[in-house]
Amino acid sequence: MKRLIAAIDTQDLLRARDMVSAVAPYCGLVKLGLEFFLRNGPDGFRAVAQGSDVFLDLKLFDIPNTVAGAVRSLLPLAPKMLTVHANGGSNMIAAAAEAAAQAKQNRPKILAVTVLTSFDEAGLAETGVSEGTTQQVLRLARLALGAGVDGLVCSAHEIAILRDAFGEKPLLVVPGIRPAGAALGDQARVMTPEQAVAAGADYIVVGRPITGTANPAEAAAAIANAIR
Repeated sequence: MKRLIAAIDTQDLLRARDMVSAVAPYCGLVKLGLEFFLRNGPDGFRAVAQGSDVFLDLKLFDIPNTVAGAVRSLLPLAPKMLTVHANGGSNMIAAAAEAAAQAKQNRPKILAVTVLTSFDEAGLAETGVSEGTTQQVLRLARLALGAGVDGLVCSAHEIAILRDAFGEKPLLVVPGIRPAGAALGDQARVMTPEQAVAAGADYIVVGRPITGTANPAEAAAAIANAIR
């Protein structure tokens, strides 16, 4: 299994298409998120995907009926993975999972985002969560898995506790990955690719350390080789 997901975080359609062509041979999936999708929409998605498996990271978060409708609207694009916020609650998550099931053989895997990797405990406390990152991730993971998601988006620092609590079944997709020596940017809870895979990540998501380099293909290949 190719564990690397390259995050193609750009608004520029041509740049995104070139980037996908360059990095796809080294990746299990490519990730398109809000920045790209809000500018380019479904037509841009189709133009960039070029037959690659796509992780569509929109972090849906609304009332259950609206999120279910959003999922149904996205099914014709056949993304392999689609994200919702675990904070949306069990009814919203279940609605997303049920809507995804309508795609049958092309059903996207629904992933619940637990705590964003840009948060540390001080940031969580600002939002009223006083028990810390670990307990919040566990709480949201339990809620989301009970509501029918296929997996979780978590930081590498929570992989071990999630495996201990829920075993090998949940798919764990891990952003906030930085190769040794890379700038952290706006990420607070990070690990290297090797550390995250050794801890039990199914997939790691890497953005700027690939897309911000002069040679994205070379950067993606180096990470992919490091985690074989």
